[in-house]
Amino acid sequence: MVAQKTRVFTALVIVTNVVGNLLLSMGMRQVGSMLGRPPVAYIQALFHPLVAAGVALLIVWMISQMTLLSWADLSYVMPITSLGYVLAALAGRVFLNEQVTWQRWGGIGLIMFGVLLVSRTKPLTETRASSACP
Repeated sequence: MVAQKTRVFTALVIVTNVVGNLLLSMGMRQVGSMLGRPPVAYIQALFHPLVAAGVALLIVWMISQMTLLSWADLSYVMPITSLGYVLAALAGRVFLNEQVTWQRWGGIGLIMFGVLLVSRTKPLTETRASSACP
């Protein structure tokens, strides 16, 4: 049960992070550069549909990440969810037409190797009390 729940929340954390950041980037490219603009411009940018959708997904990401961290080890969660970096690079290449250098692909390969190693471990390495922190 815990393993299935961990897999579901891990996937949710990864997908909401990647798609949320992709939408945020797409929206901000349409809004334009914020350099030299007054702080109120950031508030106005939040009402752009893609920016708003990206922010909403990133809120879901944060809640999902908090939930996952409530039962799985940090040393498991952070490396395993770094798969999002790989997917973000692919999304940038495919959807934003970004150029990804061979150095970035090399780094992405190292991340994938690390994810493979960590995915072969248990998400929880210690027994925790079932009650909430005081």
